[in-house]
Amino acid sequence: VQLVESGGGLVQPGGSLRLSCVASGFTFSSYGLNWYRQAPGKERGLVAGISSTGGSTTYADSIKGRFTISRDNAKNTVYLQMNSLKPEDTAVYYCHVRRMGLNYWGQGTQVTVSS
Repeated sequence: VQLVESGGGLVQPGGSLRLSCVASGFTFSSYGLNWYRQAPGKERGLVAGISSTGGSTTYADSIKGRFTISRDNAKNTVYLQMNSLKPEDTAVYYCHVRRMGLNYWGQGTQVTVSS
């Protein structure tokens, strides 16, 4: 299983970014995928999740209405569209899948929201 994130960077408050996670090594369309984030000195927490078909999503309260998770099963890719970014969204963002009782993580992509 391999998960490779991209799309992070430095953005001003109120700006937008789209993160991507390309997956390989498993049947992508059979699994739900998640985005987590971890800020310095804080625990890693769930940001958003999407079901295998994309028909069901879940979001952390702190990002509802600002972030959107989506997936393209033809491209083995899950996305996180982040709008109206705030300084408190600054963190490393990780793609995650749980498969056969094991958790798999990408290497993470840094998102920094600062003026």
